[in-house]
Amino acid sequence: MNRSNVPPPVTRVLDAAEAWLPRRMAAVEARLSELLTGGGPTLAAEAGATLAAGGKRLRPMLVLVCAGDQAGDEAIRAATAIELVHMATLVHDDVLDAAPLRRGLPTVVARAGRATATAVGDLLFSRAFAELSRPPGNGSGRQVGLLAGASVGLAKGELAQRQDAFDLGIGADRYLERCRLKTARLFECACLIGTEADPRQEAALATFGVEIGLAFQLLDDVLDVTGPAQRTGKAVGTDLLDGTVTMPLILARASDRSLAELDLRSLDADGAAEVCSRIAATGVLETVRADARARVEHAKSVLAPAGIDARRRQLLTMVADGVVERYS
Repeated sequence: MNRSNVPPPVTRVLDAAEAWLPRRMAAVEARLSELLTGGGPTLAAEAGATLAAGGKRLRPMLVLVCAGDQAGDEAIRAATAIELVHMATLVHDDVLDAAPLRRGLPTVVARAGRATATAVGDLLFSRAFAELSRPPGNGSGRQVGLLAGASVGLAKGELAQRQDAFDLGIGADRYLERCRLKTARLFECACLIGTEADPRQEAALATFGVEIGLAFQLLDDVLDVTGPAQRTGKAVGTDLLDGTVTMPLILARASDRSLAELDLRSLDADGAAEVCSRIAATGVLETVRADARARVEHAKSVLAPAGIDARRRQLLTMVADGVVERYS
């Protein structure tokens, strides 16, 4: 794994578990590369470019950390599958959004068109489930079930977001439910899919994953308002241009009632940037950050009472704190 491609919070976790975690993460990265060589030259090239664009690899890291240093190859397969599903959702999201950039680079849909991008996403999804089924292990059936459930949640969350597009009447509860489905379910799956724990520990790990996922999304939505583009890899106000109403806008409506009268469909890039400035001026961004920080603290608080061992707690705490550090 090329550490220059990942942020400091992630590299610190790798350093804290240097005896085993970097090697496991490197195995995941190598397996990802192997799995993306098939499917013909066009799909292989575009899938490979998606992988080469990098990413934080938080989800596979969560799989490996939750599984622990004694886990076998099933954990590596699970970590690989989680990242493949995450990559697939990004490619498909970019198709739906007609997004020109992802991580500062042209998206698959921008380079190769909707048909190719859709096929690339489908390829990534199929590779994920094939990976969990090869070779069958003791946990493969459970792993497939967990990843399938998370994938259904992702689809439901995306559908809900499309149904809510450009609707300024969306409230906080509806927004959070979308986030649970579209973002937090995959984090939850990552915390469970690599290990079989007793029910109390599984419940704690599931709570940890959900709360970290929600915090991640809340802080990502703050970044969409504040930028800068060189940090986010996309223009400020991209969510607004896509018609996606997020928590900063939902809260800002109460302070600046004129925001509730916006015609999101009429916004251009300059208009979206101006709306972002108005949202920031209400002071709600710190409220959203505080909510994310509280969720991270809650996530950390459930680990010890459930009997999660001290070493895993240390690493999970570092991951959780890294989410806040990276996005605050």
